[in-house]
Amino acid sequence: MNEKSTLLVTVTGRDRPGISARLLSTLSVFPVTIVDLEQVVLADRLVLGVVIEVDEKVAPGVSRRRVFEEVRNAVDKTTVDLGMEVGYGEGNGRVNAFGPNRLHVTVLADPLRPGALGALTSCVARAGANIDRIERLSRYPVTSVEMEVSGGDVEHLRAELAIEAATQNVDVAVQPSGLHRRGKHLIVMDVDSTLIQGEVIELLAAHAGCAEEVARVTEDAMRGKLDFEESLRQRVALLRGLDASTIEKVREEIQLTPGARTLVRTLKRLGYELGIVSGGFTQITDVLVERLGLDYSAANTLEIVDGTLTGGLVGPVIDRKGKATTLKRFAAEAGVPLEQTVAVGDGANDLDMLQAAGLGVAFNAKPVVRQQADTSVNVPYLDTIAFILGITREEIEAADLHAQAESF
Repeated sequence: MNEKSTLLVTVTGRDRPGISARLLSTLSVFPVTIVDLEQVVLADRLVLGVVIEVDEKVAPGVSRRRVFEEVRNAVDKTTVDLGMEVGYGEGNGRVNAFGPNRLHVTVLADPLRPGALGALTSCVARAGANIDRIERLSRYPVTSVEMEVSGGDVEHLRAELAIEAATQNVDVAVQPSGLHRRGKHLIVMDVDSTLIQGEVIELLAAHAGCAEEVARVTEDAMRGKLDFEESLRQRVALLRGLDASTIEKVREEIQLTPGARTLVRTLKRLGYELGIVSGGFTQITDVLVERLGLDYSAANTLEIVDGTLTGGLVGPVIDRKGKATTLKRFAAEAGVPLEQTVAVGDGANDLDMLQAAGLGVAFNAKPVVRQQADTSVNVPYLDTIAFILGITREEIEAADLHAQAESF
């Protein structure tokens, strides 16, 4: 019977400093090399796996079986001393490599239930793919995990996951793996009902006494029932005669979406370029750019004459096509390929922008948008976008603590 050429040593138990060092020190006295190694800590439980093979350059002609028996005896003594458990498995020398069509599948839920995650992992299996690794990204404001998946039919997997995510009431994002995920990115966000809560034109309309009529037209436009430019001009016309000082009042009424500051702060620290593109008004977006330190901005401009809104607009309207064009312009100015751009929006007028971006995220969006975007986030926290990008909650908090320490 041929000798197996590799030995898997798996050590588990309570995590504490020095476990890895003791195990590797024990192995160091034998003529072996490390083929593969991975360590995971879940709660306070350590799982450490090491695959070794005999180094025939150091010990030519030595019996692998004898070396592995001696390794077992030594590791058994070490783990008893450490109060750990150990298991072994022999292999044929091949270490599983990541398969083709590698993907990152991010799951967000509040709460995340075992049945939901189990149903999603079943989708992966049905698509003929394999889960190479699962990692938790956050505990709050939502629970999120990321699965590294390889193999299988990518389009079939995307479709299966989208259907199952809707059934399980969770959010799932599927993105290709590769070096581009670590490269420079551009994030472009819609403003109304995305970066901020509510619609600016409705806040203005409340002061003009035409809130209900404006809200009705806005809803039809967001659902794609009306041409955006036509609906915008209809709504702006209703503001005719409003004192321009009202804009300052609306600026004070604006509330950022929960998690917006955290998202912007975190991404800026990581070197991301951030922009906003809005069917709203520069009189509002300019303030947001200043407050948040954004890199790019584009919006429509209300016409003001003698301190009064005329009910008209200045210049061309940024509509659905205009948003996509603006995304491409921002990307060119930032020197970022389109496949490394992320667009976030909620309405039908965001669809072209979401589809033009490398990743389009429908944020608490209307059904027509959720159905066509790459992924959908249906929790009210904008910083969950960071988890889709592979950033963990611990990394966000560590960066905040570091910044606070530097400020003193």
